[in-house]
Amino acid sequence: MEHVTEGAWESLQVPLHPRVLGALRELGFPHMTPVQSATIPLFMKNKDVAAEAVTGSGKTLAFVIPIVEILLRREEKLKKSQVGAIVITPTRELAIQIDEVLSHFTKHFPQFSQILWIGGRNPGEDVERFKQHGGNIIVATPGRLEDMFRRKAEGLDLASCVRSLDVLVLDEADRLLDMGFEASINTILEFLPKQRRTGLFSATQTQEVENLVRAGLRNPVRISVKEKGVAASSTQKTPSRLENHYMICKADEKFNQLVHFLRNRQQEKHLVFFSTCACVEYYGKALEALLKRVKILCIHGKMKYKRNKIFMEFRKLQSGILVCTDVMARGIDIPEVNWVLQYDPPSNASAFVHRCGRTARIGHGGSALVFLLPMEEAYINFLAINQKCPLQEMSLQRNTVDLLPKLRAMAMADRAVFEKGMKAFVSFIQAYAKHECSLIFRLKDLDFASLARGFALLRMPRMPELRGKQFPDFVPTDIDTDTIPFKDKIREKQRQKLLEQKRKERTENEGRRKFIKNKAWSKQKAKKEKKKKMNAKRKRDEGSDIDDEDMEELLNDTRLLKKFKKGRITEEEFEKRLLTSAKGTVQLTDLGVSDSGEDG
Repeated sequence: MEHVTEGAWESLQVPLHPRVLGALRELGFPHMTPVQSATIPLFMKNKDVAAEAVTGSGKTLAFVIPIVEILLRREEKLKKSQVGAIVITPTRELAIQIDEVLSHFTKHFPQFSQILWIGGRNPGEDVERFKQHGGNIIVATPGRLEDMFRRKAEGLDLASCVRSLDVLVLDEADRLLDMGFEASINTILEFLPKQRRTGLFSATQTQEVENLVRAGLRNPVRISVKEKGVAASSTQKTPSRLENHYMICKADEKFNQLVHFLRNRQQEKHLVFFSTCACVEYYGKALEALLKRVKILCIHGKMKYKRNKIFMEFRKLQSGILVCTDVMARGIDIPEVNWVLQYDPPSNASAFVHRCGRTARIGHGGSALVFLLPMEEAYINFLAINQKCPLQEMSLQRNTVDLLPKLRAMAMADRAVFEKGMKAFVSFIQAYAKHECSLIFRLKDLDFASLARGFALLRMPRMPELRGKQFPDFVPTDIDTDTIPFKDKIREKQRQKLLEQKRKERTENEGRRKFIKNKAWSKQKAKKEKKKKMNAKRKRDEGSDIDDEDMEELLNDTRLLKKFKKGRITEEEFEKRLLTSAKGTVQLTDLGVSDSGEDG
């Protein structure tokens, strides 16, 4: 596409409604960004648009404004239950944010109703809300929107309501597909009219997105907006005002470095990314205990109902720390984030770019820091080549305090902390094993002892990845971890009750024959017999002498012997087949079988 420079909103070829311009002034956006000046005129001229632009470049307004303008220009005004526009986005947080931006415009146009459909809410209430207030503009996550198309029995015929659809927007399209929403998207597209305008917005264009462009867009105009000053051949995906840093430190130094960094910047706003939900739970609790004067919030994908509240609370904070997973990596616009800290590198390179993009948004400055182990240093060059994302080294901070003994003391005092630490360690290793960049992030190169010290573990957990390994550099705490109580008295009471129950069961089961629980006796017997046969076969293959009893057990249940006993094959044929299959010469008499074909 041609080079597009930003300008005043009034300079657009297609004039905007005065009340839309008024809303833009209220929001404090006197000028357009390049992606807005390129996309809005095309979208409003009945073109399908596939837009790629760096994260934080103002893509939300690039589709919100055309939605409002297109619906205002409709010849036939929308009725309450008619849907004129749908915006589909991968996460609840992003949906809430888009709905909020949209409301700044729709409040000037009371003829339009908007509705938000996301997970974590009662779908029945969503149905009633739509029936009462309507929803000319729907902002939704794919799963909830697909579910709403199946609510005809509750009085919501959404398939009929969307016949009036003018605009469909797929925001963070690559993430929609990464998160496994492809089937839901395809189901939704089947309900929508073909005559519509479709916008596809993303920070990265993948092959899957390209396939979606072909399937869902008609002769789309492709827009790719690069940062100013970036060469045309370059594909830099991070904002130019972002300062990207990395720090190389050992696994058992990483947490101390993080806390020291945060203590020196207590008046700022930070996002701290971890690789798993369990790590967020554990380290969030640890930071809460060690940074007393700082507001710390945690958010991850397994939170069902608290996520929306936590997200909105953090947005309003002047300073604080949000400990999170990649659920917060895409499209989320949190005001004035000073630092994005990546305690664990993400599972893929594109997620690295999106994490960094939570700061330095729409012309503002910002900084990002990723912590890397010495064995992961090659990741820096990989990011520079693969994502055109250069990083500067930050030296290790001096005079850091060793806080790991405090963490271990917390684990010894409260079983909840001990269990969270164990789960976090296990989940981290499992996530590490699945890293897309497995040539750099190799599980076999991990220093498990140093990692366990970094997690402040009291002992090593039992897990397949550690089986058969020795850890001389890790010294487990000299206490029986089963005796660690929960600080929560109710939980501890429940635990003691369960332990007592198990002790009773053990006492009752003593002296009984042991069988595997919930497994049929016949299956256990068959397993034992199979094991005996395998042992006998191994002895035979190794050339050992097999006694009569072993051989009789080996052949007792075979088809050959059964056929012979039932007279289906002759003694001569049985002997011939037996000699063919056996390694040595075996006589019929060795099997305890008489000439009459009966057991000897």
